[in-house]
Amino acid sequence: MRFDYFAAMAARSAAAPARWRRPFLAWLDGIERGWAIPFLIVSFAAAWWLFLVIAYQSGDLHADALETWTLGREFAWGNAKHPPLMGWVAWLWTRVFPLTDWSFQLLSMTNAAAALFAVDLITRRFVRGDARAVVLMLLMLTPVYQFYAQRFNANSVLLTIWPLATYCHLRSFETRRIGWSIATGVLAALAMLGKYYSVFLIASFALATFAHPRRAAYFKSAAPWLSTLVGLVVLGPHLHWLALNDGQTLTYPLRQQGGFGFRHSLGEATMFLLGIAAALAVPAIAWTLSAGRRLGRFFSDLHALPSGLVLLFWVFVGTIVLPPITALALGTNMPSIWAAQGLFLPVILIVCGASFTLERFFVVNLAAWVAGSAIIAIVVAAPIHAIQRNGVSPNERTYYRLAALELTKRWHQATDLPLAQVSGDDGLAFATAFYSPDHPRYSRPFRFQYTWGMPRPETLGRGWVGACFASDPVCMDWLAKVSEIDSRNLRVEFDVQPTLWGRPGIPTTIAALMVLPRGSKGGTPGDLRSDAAEDFSSSSRRPVP
Repeated sequence: MRFDYFAAMAARSAAAPARWRRPFLAWLDGIERGWAIPFLIVSFAAAWWLFLVIAYQSGDLHADALETWTLGREFAWGNAKHPPLMGWVAWLWTRVFPLTDWSFQLLSMTNAAAALFAVDLITRRFVRGDARAVVLMLLMLTPVYQFYAQRFNANSVLLTIWPLATYCHLRSFETRRIGWSIATGVLAALAMLGKYYSVFLIASFALATFAHPRRAAYFKSAAPWLSTLVGLVVLGPHLHWLALNDGQTLTYPLRQQGGFGFRHSLGEATMFLLGIAAALAVPAIAWTLSAGRRLGRFFSDLHALPSGLVLLFWVFVGTIVLPPITALALGTNMPSIWAAQGLFLPVILIVCGASFTLERFFVVNLAAWVAGSAIIAIVVAAPIHAIQRNGVSPNERTYYRLAALELTKRWHQATDLPLAQVSGDDGLAFATAFYSPDHPRYSRPFRFQYTWGMPRPETLGRGWVGACFASDPVCMDWLAKVSEIDSRNLRVEFDVQPTLWGRPGIPTTIAALMVLPRGSKGGTPGDLRSDAAEDFSSSSRRPVP
């Protein structure tokens, strides 16, 4: 009965559309003329970039994004924590754009826009017109392409790489041409250079190929072997780096995410699947309301999928099934957020595999839902978030820039040399490296990032700062122990207080240990802050208060 009611509304709207619907209808008419999909993607990215700019007026970049920039300061084929792709992208971006919050937020949303464009490359292989927009708009209703994307890190860098690799593999399987086979190998290797979790995508390519009825023709061609060879060649320098560095990047995730029992891993596998379902809940509701009774055709449509969608179906199965199986087998964590870059697959399968197309009444409703969500986010949610982070419930990000600038100021009051190295709380250290005019180096080796080890005397001798939130007892205890290594230290505490649109926020206290470089002209504790000289001490024994 309800579907009949919506069907009647759709018929009336098609005959005499409401005035507010007409701009949306004109936009849908432009899809096959080539401008409507780019307009949708760019508008989405611009709107959510504006949301990030407003929402984080009283909050700096996420520590993951700051870490990404730190890893990309120098070109390298690897590091002890992550594969190098995210650092390469950040390095290239900062060759053009400045080191500011807005530029990195723009990087995040540019990555999201590129990801949606890559998804459309796949979609247009199977459908035309409104259905292309439906796929993208359903994905825009997930939290992936705005909230997940804003932390530009080893996970979100895969948003673009996974659909591009999938598209190239699809084209290679269909055509068996050399160009697409080479592209598949390159993109698969880049996915691995983004995060080793991408092994599940590559394994899913293999699974889909073996499961496809036309596998024989593909394996008799040079395509799969060429893709494999090219992928290994592209990965070669990184594999060489791993060999020279005892496989540090391989052991890091196993050390941090492994070593759990079966019960824990079973819970992780279950939450992995539930997390994926939760991420797809809103687009699933939107599709269900639009399709109505036609959902009854789902299984018949599934059995009638064209060849290309059959391949994508098995890729999707692999990316959903293989990670939880691996978690159970190895006793590891498996957060569902790691699978976010692959959520385009079920949406493409559902929309492109359907034997029906949605009436424009429903497509326009979907567009209004997407546009309305963005407008409400910008006008309402973003200012509320900024106000909350400033004066109600601030977190570490609220203080990053302020702490970095004040710490640099205190350093230059003590010595005429630039601040060269920083450590301590990771967020503060990454933030100081990014926001400080001196752009010091993050000095803790990544393989020891979570061990709170002691810096070497040689490291301290080059000039060093350790920074902590004074409310963090673990970091403060570590700072006190470091002070015993080198007696040439100055200890300081200072308050930082954010402001938002002229309104003062909640302050916090930062504690720091500064070890001046050997041979520098250092000041005395009293030189650092005349109104609070008692905050500083050259003693190497008294713990930081």
